[in-house]
Amino acid sequence: MSITSSVICDASDLLKGFVGYHHKADRYIVRFSEDAFGMDVPDHTITPTHEFVWQPGDNQVMTLKRDLLALLLEQNIDDRLNITEPLRVYVRRVDLPEITAVRKLKGGV
Repeated sequence: MSITSSVICDASDLLKGFVGYHHKADRYIVRFSEDAFGMDVPDHTITPTHEFVWQPGDNQVMTLKRDLLALLLEQNIDDRLNITEPLRVYVRRVDLPEITAVRKLKGGV
């Protein structure tokens, strides 16, 4: 199976968990429930992991950020986050530009 941009984008949509910014530790942390963060992580920073890795740009275009995926890889909980090989390849392939895409909700909303 070849790894295409579409496969990488689909893999990013399957990421599990939540990311929040922990102000006292001055870093992002990962949890698997929105309720598991505690008081040092403001609610407005808590984001589903599959949305955290996409950065908004101009005209509804978003960029799949390698540095944010790398941050998730550093957690060493790939199975729980559902980080698959297409995402690992994408992070390693710094010789190619980051993927940009117009993202839409699946399922007709």
